Amino acid sequence: MSEGPKYTTQLQAGLGIVPETLKLLAVWEPSMTGNDLVKAALAAGDFPGMTARRLRNLILEAFRPRYLVDGGMPARLLKAISGTIPKEDFRSLCFLFTCRANIVLADFVRQVYWPLYSAGGSSISKEDSLRFVSSAVSDGRTTSRWSESTVVRVASYLLGACTDFGLLGPMKGGVRQLSTFRITPNVVSVLAHDLHFRGIGDNSLLRHADWTLFGLEAEDALGELKRLSLRGELIVQSAGGITQVSWKHKSMEELADVLSEG
Repeated sequence: MSEGPKYTTQLQAGLGIVPETLKLLAVWEPSMTGNDLVKAALAAGDFPGMTARRLRNLILEAFRPRYLVDGGMPARLLKAISGTIPKEDFRSLCFLFTCRANIVLADFVRQVYWPLYSAGGSSISKEDSLRFVSSAVSDGRTTSRWSESTVVRVASYLLGACTDFGLLGPMKGGVRQLSTFRITPNVVSVLAHDLHFRGIGDNSLLRHADWTLFGLEAEDALGELKRLSLRGELIVQSAGGITQVSWKHKSMEELADVLSEG
């Protein structure tokens, strides 16, 4: 039996759900729990094509684990900046928080998407995704031994989520084309500050696994922070394998205020 967090089928509640996330953030207030948001969203009437049961499942099984964790930090951040940052940046932040909540997606991106991309591959097939999920089941990475139909469904969810978040193109001939997917300064800033405010030291921060979701190793992350320093958000000093960062912003709320100003 493999150690570490187990893979779940929670992605079935919602893949990228980026448009839905925007609508829910417009309704959500910092004092709201997941159940409070269900009531508010039903009352708002912004999801006319969705049954009450489906909306409840979307909020409690998809939105809540991604955005209402850590005291609601992801939701508070995204609500504050959603109207000003580029849509691609918002989508990439949704990708980050979704991967944190769904380890199976995070590992698929790290173990299948980026190796193919780095090797000069042009597409991912259904078979690539099926092979990954089947191997995970065999290795004991799942909460229970998934049936063949569940393996097929989760393999499809992974490709669909990657498409929603801009990593893949539409399905054509049984494959999806790899899209150019790069981290942007706003996303670098949010990720770096979030890790910093979690109490992670500057050197450890560069080696955090979250960077690899964007295809970055420690040296790449350092390069991104140095570029970020040109925006005046922080100061980076690095020599002899030791990195020190002077952080200008003192909280995620302060960072959100700056990003919301454009």
